Amino acid sequence: MSKKLTKREVDYSKWYNELVVKADLAENSSVRGCMVIKPYGYAIWEKMQSQLDKMFKETGHQNAYFPLFVPKSLFEAEEKNAEGFAKECAVVTHYRLKNDESNPGKLIVDEYAKLEEELIVRPTSEAIIWNTYKSWIQSYRDLPILINQWANVVRWEMRTRLFLRTSEFLWQEGHTAHSTKDEALAEAELMNNIYADFAQDFMGMPVIKGLKSESERFAGAEETYCIEALMQDGKALQAGTSHFLGQNFAKAFDVKFANKEGKLDHVWATSWGVSTRLMGALIMTHSDDNGLILPPKLAPIQVVIIPIYKSQEQLEKISEKINPVVSELRNKNISVFYDKRDTHKPGFKFNEHEIKGVPIRIAIGPKDLENNTLEIFRRDRMLKENIPFEKIYEKIDFLISDIQEYIFNKAQKFTTENTSVANSYDEFKSLIKNKGGFVSAHWDGSSETEEKIKKETKATIRCIPIQSVGDKGFCIVTNKPSSQRVLFAKAY
Repeated sequence: MSKKLTKREVDYSKWYNELVVKADLAENSSVRGCMVIKPYGYAIWEKMQSQLDKMFKETGHQNAYFPLFVPKSLFEAEEKNAEGFAKECAVVTHYRLKNDESNPGKLIVDEYAKLEEELIVRPTSEAIIWNTYKSWIQSYRDLPILINQWANVVRWEMRTRLFLRTSEFLWQEGHTAHSTKDEALAEAELMNNIYADFAQDFMGMPVIKGLKSESERFAGAEETYCIEALMQDGKALQAGTSHFLGQNFAKAFDVKFANKEGKLDHVWATSWGVSTRLMGALIMTHSDDNGLILPPKLAPIQVVIIPIYKSQEQLEKISEKINPVVSELRNKNISVFYDKRDTHKPGFKFNEHEIKGVPIRIAIGPKDLENNTLEIFRRDRMLKENIPFEKIYEKIDFLISDIQEYIFNKAQKFTTENTSVANSYDEFKSLIKNKGGFVSAHWDGSSETEEKIKKETKATIRCIPIQSVGDKGFCIVTNKPSSQRVLFAKAY
């Protein structure tokens, strides 16, 4: 298969789809709407998972695991949540197959093995978790409960795209229980801040923190915090959400606690999550027409070393020089791959590691051994230089830090340059149609105006930025008073 990609400016969607496959991240499965995450793609997800897990645990959260199946009666208990996910649910109705007597070798559903109660394959776990919390919570002494689970969920999507929207995907979902409203609100905001810190510090992806409008909130939430990022095609992507659930689920499942005064009250709740959609965000934020560009902090291979040789003797001399370097880099917790495969030529290896986004590539051949030099290449800027061998560690340390900083600053500059301000509806429509990106505009707060804008422009309210509170004005559509600007964009 050719490694050459469709250019982004020609067909951004095709470029993305080709890159996911050619960089060996994932592929479509034989199961409709589902994907196979390949080892290299999963290695990136593991690094994301590891760092997020560390950040969760540093803030007092613990991991647990809850069932994949949710009895239909439990799923229905919180009406808004059930209604919000109903159209995406996969449902288990039978528990057994049997041989088809009229067609040997084929299996059919055993109609006598129908479940007494249908089971929902979890699209999210609030219902099963809050039914469980009922037996865990009696007193204020049992609170807070700070639980996270790493799991898979199923949402039966009609239109799918690798990582961005699949019928089954991997994620983490936090579910916490608190004794006060203020504590639950603080938790929801804390977790949104953790998502923002992770996105910016590790993914190198700038994000806007804010709140969702009522129509865009998670089903069953009283408030939804979010982080929104801007992709290179000018579309927004919701990268993470954190929900203040109020007492809705506690009331639905009758989860009460005795407070310090001995009075019974319903528990306050949050839930929050990010998914393998972050992989799509990572790809679209940084990558170029040559392939992936990965932040060093999340790259499975931070440094690849490629020997250039014609004989086994030359390879042995290069290896004698390089093996101590490989050991030292690993001692410094830098992931390195000495690619001395004899099944592929150096040119193939260069192209392969370039499309896979390995941040730093080192090439060394017989002449380099003679001169005590090597060639070092940084993927983000497609720049290479020859350096003295003794400066290898200093240079790699610098590049790991500088590449991480450079790709964030580049993405931040793109976001800033593609965030516009609209003071009239005509100006807004022109910006959405011709420029794209984020458009900051006043909105009167009504769902009617929000729906009108969505219908006429295909732009939605991505978030109500937390930092713009107090920027009063007048709605671009109705000219009614507006308490602050909100961010609109076309979105994934």
